[in-house]
Amino acid sequence: MDSPLQVLTVPTAPYPDQRPGTSGLRKKVYVFQSRRNYLHNFIQSIFSSIDLRDRQGSTMVVGGDGRFFNQAAIEVIVQMAAANGVGRLIIGHHGIMSTPAISCVIRKYKAIGGIILTASHNPGGPDGDFGIKFNTANGGPAKEAVTNKIFQISRTIEKFAICPGLRVDLTTLGKQMFDLENKFKPFTVEIVGSVESYANLLRNIFDFAALKELLSGENHIQIKLDAMHGVVGPYVRRIFCEELGCSANSAINCVPLEDFGGQHPDPNLTYATDLVDSMKAGQHDFGAAFDGDGDRNMILGRHGFFVTPSDSVAVIAANIFCIPYFQQTGVRGFARSMPTSTALDRVAKATKIELYETPTGWKFFGNLMDAGRLSLCGEESFGTGGDHIREKDGLWAVLAWLSILATKRQSVEDILKDHWLKYGRNYFTRYDYEDVDIDAACEMMEDLEIVMAEKSFVKQRFAVGDKIYQVETADNFEYADPVDSAISRNQGLRIIFSDGSRIIYRLSGTGSEGATVQIYIESYEKEQIFQDTQMMLAPLATIALKISQLHERTGRTGPSIIT
Repeated sequence: MDSPLQVLTVPTAPYPDQRPGTSGLRKKVYVFQSRRNYLHNFIQSIFSSIDLRDRQGSTMVVGGDGRFFNQAAIEVIVQMAAANGVGRLIIGHHGIMSTPAISCVIRKYKAIGGIILTASHNPGGPDGDFGIKFNTANGGPAKEAVTNKIFQISRTIEKFAICPGLRVDLTTLGKQMFDLENKFKPFTVEIVGSVESYANLLRNIFDFAALKELLSGENHIQIKLDAMHGVVGPYVRRIFCEELGCSANSAINCVPLEDFGGQHPDPNLTYATDLVDSMKAGQHDFGAAFDGDGDRNMILGRHGFFVTPSDSVAVIAANIFCIPYFQQTGVRGFARSMPTSTALDRVAKATKIELYETPTGWKFFGNLMDAGRLSLCGEESFGTGGDHIREKDGLWAVLAWLSILATKRQSVEDILKDHWLKYGRNYFTRYDYEDVDIDAACEMMEDLEIVMAEKSFVKQRFAVGDKIYQVETADNFEYADPVDSAISRNQGLRIIFSDGSRIIYRLSGTGSEGATVQIYIESYEKEQIFQDTQMMLAPLATIALKISQLHERTGRTGPSIIT
């Protein structure tokens, strides 16, 4: 018997910048690598935020998207979990597990939480980004009260506990036990297959027999799935190729790489070019791309027909009973983040189902789901999900779409066109101005809010060509949570026009340096539903830039990305 492993208390000094954003703490890799105890401080702050009585002997889940620094970080987390009284860690094989799968595993094993190592759709590799996100017992991102507590602890931290001699083998499935000094029970690490628990969950939601027929039966459709060298590769191979019978060449970029092959693992028209190009050739009926950690998705039809995420959630809502799970549970409510287009609202109204408009961030949806008020939700930033877990879920969204295709036996484009004919069309676009000087961005937002708050702003008219838009309301969005009455303020500046068109301005919180200014532009059309999006929205885009003076204030001539 080896002698028990030593538990050390190591003195440290705090860092002022460990405030978790919408999706945890994201920094450049070199920050974690070069700043002494930077990683240790934040991990200790997470453990210290959990009451010792809850932590003692508890189960936690750990996994990541496989990006550079993932393994090194897991080694430290294991050593610190043991020293902080955690009883058992469940870790994905090779340290890899998608964010939706971690949410599923936290819930399945009734863990007190999980640590997810991802910077989502941000680039990876030694020069890329790294992130640490804490999810709570419901399987969803920690609420603000928890992340604030973690941040406060990180600002005053003086020491951390670690078991430096503890070495875990991430390559071998099964249990590993470790004896620690002054601990009665051994510390257990369980390495689990990354896919199985999650695949099981999906089998109970969708009709896999019908999907298998659609994907590999006699008149099967051709699909193309792009994992963008992120964590979803093994899930796509296991579920789509092995189980649902798709050919091996219908899955591309399925080997997880530490730097995502040098690409941005961001499923949009700008970065998922492999998929977009192969869909344009017209050989495939359905295409989808996933981000680094598997919670985001992009849906394409034949010839690269693009489904906006706002339309995607609306179409799933309108066809929700194509998914067997909802035939059993019924539909409790729909929700979207405030910047997401109001296409979902129209389905909610027609079906008399409650609709919630929340700030950006999946934790707001989780609260509604935990209270039994919400079944389906989505965000314009390529996130869609149901109440089966408490994270957005890329694979789930793809299976939802395929379930609709299997039932309706129509093309993606025809499904969308029928939807617009029935409900009208919400033209929607987002302009991202990345790495803007943070002071310039904040000053612009402050001045814009002052302009919008003036009495004369409401009812003001803006004319571009022959289009006239009149301001109906203008505010800084705030949300009172219907479950716990928590108030979230400053969630984005909104201008709503009398015809229902909207312009929204936000500073984004998921980047790792500089500020990203996002402008969301939306207009609703009942008649002209088959036009080009950018052409239809050009007048509103002109107004959005005029009101904000964005180009003058930031020195930019145009957005970094248009979605």
